Amino acid sequence: MRLCLGGLNWPPEAFWRATPREVALALGAGASAAIRTGAPNRASFERLMRHYPDERARKEEDGQ
Repeated sequence: MRLCLGGLNWPPEAFWRATPREVALALGAGASAAIRTGAPNRASFERLMRHYPDERARKEEDGQ
C-alpha cells in the first residue's frame, strides 16, 4: 500500500480498486511471487481473524 500510494503516487481510489495482480504488476516481480503463494492455511487465517476481527465479531465478544 505504501509503495502504491507513495512510490507510484496512486490515488487511494485507484489502490482500492486494483486487483492483487494489478498491484503485483505495478510493483514488479517481487510482489508477484507473494501473490502466487495463494491463500493462507487455516491456522494462519484463524490467527488473522483473532488479531483483526470484524465489527460483528467484536460486538459478539463484548456481548452486544
